[in-house]
Amino acid sequence: MQTTSVTKPTLFGLWSFQFLTMMRRGVFYSFMYIYLFSLLGNVTSTAALGTLTMLMSAIGQNALWGRISDRYKMRAQLIVIGEVTAGLTYIAVFFLHKYYIEAGVDFAAGFSLVIGLAILEFFWSMSDVGWAALVTDITTPTTRGRFVGGINFVMSIGRMTGIILAGSLYAEGLGFRQGTIFYIVCVMLFIGAFIMWLVARNIRSAPQNHSTQPMQESKSVNNAQPENKSHKENERAFSWFLIALIIVVLGVASTSQVFPLFLMLNEGLHATDLEVSFILSAWTFGGMLASIIAGRMADVTGRTSVMLVGLVIAAVTPLSYGLVPNVIGMGMVYGVNGIAFMTIQTAGFALAGDIIPEDRRGRLLSRYNTVMALSWGPAGLLIGGPLADIQTGILNVPVHAAYVNAFIVSSFLVLLGTLVFFIRVRRTR
Repeated sequence: MQTTSVTKPTLFGLWSFQFLTMMRRGVFYSFMYIYLFSLLGNVTSTAALGTLTMLMSAIGQNALWGRISDRYKMRAQLIVIGEVTAGLTYIAVFFLHKYYIEAGVDFAAGFSLVIGLAILEFFWSMSDVGWAALVTDITTPTTRGRFVGGINFVMSIGRMTGIILAGSLYAEGLGFRQGTIFYIVCVMLFIGAFIMWLVARNIRSAPQNHSTQPMQESKSVNNAQPENKSHKENERAFSWFLIALIIVVLGVASTSQVFPLFLMLNEGLHATDLEVSFILSAWTFGGMLASIIAGRMADVTGRTSVMLVGLVIAAVTPLSYGLVPNVIGMGMVYGVNGIAFMTIQTAGFALAGDIIPEDRRGRLLSRYNTVMALSWGPAGLLIGGPLADIQTGILNVPVHAAYVNAFIVSSFLVLLGTLVFFIRVRRTR
């Protein structure tokens, strides 16, 4: 992967930062929902974690950080501040959670995690805005797909490493109760902040060629907007793209909290902690392979064509979750789903970068980040969680069958989003 606007030290810094970021997420969130479920007692309440963190992230990015990024051209600086703030807040959240654990009030302990991490996310979201705008700034349409694919490849390795570590650290909840996972995450955050501080210095000291950037941004070998395309038309196309993406992400993520619980059901695979880690790692491994291929194909054959391939695969794979007889088979199927998601994410970010006007990157990329953040929990709270709880609690449907039904709904939503994308985005590009 080569780009003309990124020096080797900067590229290495970006790779290192994203590796740590995804390893941290793998360590912390792989078993967080299982741990919260043990404290709160039902799927819907557990999914509130992702919903509230997503809501606070959306408010922070769209109301504040995106505007600051555009006005003051703050990119790497926002990342550094966001990572340091998150590290300090994680420590405070852990000790509040520990207080309630020691008092024997499990529900309050779980609720404190949900609220504390949601507040954390408001400030942490400045890092998301800074990262998205920075990547778009330093790439051009002819290199953006490959660059994003390469970064996603590194991210996938980091996430898979984190998931494997999480399988050993979780220890049936002790990793969270005793703070081991919290401490490891905080160290990663502070190291990441230091790396991005160095990246910011490299970017400031590197020669900039701003005079040619607008011309470069207006020309893409595939799917770039014509030079006379108005900002209004660009934003209209971007709005339809986001509408399609909202439906797709809701569908894909509606079972993200249900799936780990499904894996551990006695009526199904009855997977152990390490087997759950294996299956989740297979998703990441599939996505890791897809990132490189999808990024290059997005530059060669076009963003929307690659997106459609990923969307179709994402619509089909959940239908087979209830049919897989063993852990190895589930790992293979879930790995294919990982290929689909990372294909969508890689080509989608490149497409967004092509459409968004340069002077509104911070604000419009905040909207894109908000849509992608729907995968954190709102889909589970609004769709997957209630669907599972209503079937099991009111309709007396067996748990295994209820979760399989949730997977079918997931596939239907992804298919609906795919149709919107094809009709309103693909055919008008």
